[in-house]
Amino acid sequence: MNKRVFPFRALFLALALSPLAASAADNPNGWQNLTPKNALKHWRQADPKGGTAEWMEVGDARLAADNHRVLDAVNDAGSGVILNGPKGRTKDIFSKATHGDIEAHIEFMVAEHSNSGIYFQGRYEVQVLDSYGKDQVAEHDCGAIYQRWDPARGKGKEGFAGHPPRVNASRKAGEWQTFDVIFRAPKFDKDGNKTRNAKFVKVVHNGTVIHENVELNGPTRGGMGQEAAKGPIRLQGDHGPVAYRNIRIRSLK
Repeated sequence: MNKRVFPFRALFLALALSPLAASAADNPNGWQNLTPKNALKHWRQADPKGGTAEWMEVGDARLAADNHRVLDAVNDAGSGVILNGPKGRTKDIFSKATHGDIEAHIEFMVAEHSNSGIYFQGRYEVQVLDSYGKDQVAEHDCGAIYQRWDPARGKGKEGFAGHPPRVNASRKAGEWQTFDVIFRAPKFDKDGNKTRNAKFVKVVHNGTVIHENVELNGPTRGGMGQEAAKGPIRLQGDHGPVAYRNIRIRSLK
């Protein structure tokens, strides 16, 4: 979850023409790897002219031996893992590639009590949180589809339409975890009127199905701007230490 406001319109205009996938020769199965060697070249801040803040590419990550609320970089000269800086709090980053209907595979690691999120199209968040061991999970726990937000609903009622995971499939902090997602983008007619809502067709957390056919009639809290046919993958970086690797997406027809 993220409460800050970004210059999303400028970001979207800059990304709107970005291709989803590279050439067929590079991706014979249609997958695009967003965390290859030199992974941060595939990402930017909300400001289209911005870099990637304190995010860094490393060989691996692990819990700090003296403080399990911190993730340490392993092999600073390595590649394939992106970590949100030595302090675990920096600006969100957005993929330069944009997407509509996609299948996605994402691997992540959190420190103890840490929090992040993955926004499909920059608008619809699947929550990343240290939820290991909880008997009851809610719409803010790991794997949840985060709630929408409307101040006009009144104090204490702003949040609505969140979707907790069916079960808690979280692993311990410091362990790598996976999301496998099938996402359908909203659809619009030639006049720009929405004809179909966005939908998480399936979300699988560490091999366990936690959502099926969850329809969203608008962006979740902190999502960028108005709904559109395409948008980037966004990784939240300002809520605590998190690492990502093997982020792969492919277009669905």
